[in-house]
Amino acid sequence: MTEIPLHFEPPRGMRDFYPEDMAARNAVFAAWAEAARRFGFVQYDACVVESLELLKRKSGEEIGDQLYTFKDKSDRDLALRPEMTPTLARMIAARHGMLSFPLKWFAIAQCFRYERTTKGRKREHYQWNLDILGEESLSAEAEILACVFSALTALGLNAQDVRTHFSSRALLADLLAKAGISEEHHSAAFLALDKRGKIPDDEIVLLLRKAGLKQEDVAAAFRIMALNDLDDVRSFLGGETPALAAAAELPRRMADYGLDDYLCFDIGVVRGLGYYTGIVFEAYAAAHKMRAIFGGGRYDRLLGELGGNALSGVGLGFGDVVIMDLLQAKGGMPSGPDRIDLAVGFMEEAQRPAAVRLARVWREEGRRADLALHCEKAKNFFGRVGKGGVTEAVFLGPDDLASGTARVKNLSGRTERQIPLK
Repeated sequence: MTEIPLHFEPPRGMRDFYPEDMAARNAVFAAWAEAARRFGFVQYDACVVESLELLKRKSGEEIGDQLYTFKDKSDRDLALRPEMTPTLARMIAARHGMLSFPLKWFAIAQCFRYERTTKGRKREHYQWNLDILGEESLSAEAEILACVFSALTALGLNAQDVRTHFSSRALLADLLAKAGISEEHHSAAFLALDKRGKIPDDEIVLLLRKAGLKQEDVAAAFRIMALNDLDDVRSFLGGETPALAAAAELPRRMADYGLDDYLCFDIGVVRGLGYYTGIVFEAYAAAHKMRAIFGGGRYDRLLGELGGNALSGVGLGFGDVVIMDLLQAKGGMPSGPDRIDLAVGFMEEAQRPAAVRLARVWREEGRRADLALHCEKAKNFFGRVGKGGVTEAVFLGPDDLASGTARVKNLSGRTERQIPLK
């Protein structure tokens, strides 16, 4: 039997994180978590395996075709989570009576989607989720956006680097209704129009016609997608609607945070997930052609449709792949493994206890100390730790124990200092 050769690459669309990659990932995760906590969000997590029924019902038509599915040994249909919102809704519904609203939760979750891999798109990624549950006002949208902009600032990005396009599913529904397109066709229209810019317009036309829209309805949908600003929307509608008022109010709310320059209205922002009901938003790199950095919006019916108590919600998902690509393009990507404050080596077994004590003291003081695991020559020790990632190094020999002192070498400045061994 011919042996199948072993390949050392991860499965297609998946990633390995070597120490130098972890430095960048940890920097992004730290910016996310710190911003969330600064804005009063508390962290949660959940199982990475979810009920297939839940995900098919609430992850949207497009994601439903991208699930990693399997059966367990009891023949239950399960899947790897493609996103966190359905899981969050399940968790809230399970303990609704025990929770105090509005609540602000965040997670940094690993998610999986079986889809074509391209620049900025993998089959697994980590995603920062921010959600506010139980708040009906635009304060929820404004607070979530302000939080995510705070994280961007921590990563060295600003409004010149990232533009957040926003619209409203409710407003788009108003426009479709005004154009004479019946409500039964709205969901299919949302899904098709969300693909605009990702596939050719003639394919969008075919999708709309396949969904049951007449030729004149298709033409009307494209006229709607050509509206440039809220004044054009108001003219098309012939007046104000609650959805239009909310869309016009959001930039004013963000101005209170001093962050309205991040926003621009874009009727083409639809979001492919079927549970969105109101304001929706997506952020893009201003100077680079990349996929969306983050996206989200309001979902006011999700918990009720799952069988729980009706509850309004606003959520945001921010993936790690595109933001790392953007930081790398700007030259702001953290590189190299985490630095070690002190490396400790020793020549003979007799110096091992002193080396252990020295490393122990540094560690108890909260500093990072790497202790050699065997005796070695000084040349080998300094050759090994001098390759980067270590700030200072000390090598103990018989003379150091006899004198009760040791020389600590700064590996970048090439300076030395004496320290007592006791």
